[in-house]
Amino acid sequence: MDDHKHITCIVCPLSCKILFKSNKKRIELIQGNKCKKGIEYARNEALDPRRMLTSSVLVIDGEWPLVSVKSSKPVPKDIIYKVLSEIKKISISAPIKFGQIIISNVAGTNINIIATKNIKKEKKEIRFKH
Repeated sequence: MDDHKHITCIVCPLSCKILFKSNKKRIELIQGNKCKKGIEYARNEALDPRRMLTSSVLVIDGEWPLVSVKSSKPVPKDIIYKVLSEIKKISISAPIKFGQIIISNVAGTNINIIATKNIKKEKKEIRFKH
């Protein structure tokens, strides 16, 4: 079944309103784009939509209770909730370094989940009894 769809291109500041026709295997009609980037954006949206994913992970013994994370590459839109479910299950001990891989090959996607900030190990005060 063919499907006409309107989208707004987000690749450049022009924000073209693009109309395309797709049967989920190929894209046949594209109108409204003002540059070639719009064609590629519409093709990807029609045939293989993906999104960069951001979330947070619980930190053990860190100066902060959570560390922000992101996907190393855009995640296929149809498995975003599966990836988020995997992220939700884990916790990581401090210290954590910016760019550190938190989950390798998440959900079998060949995409890594990486830390987007440094988290130091929490300094514990030692108190002596007198």
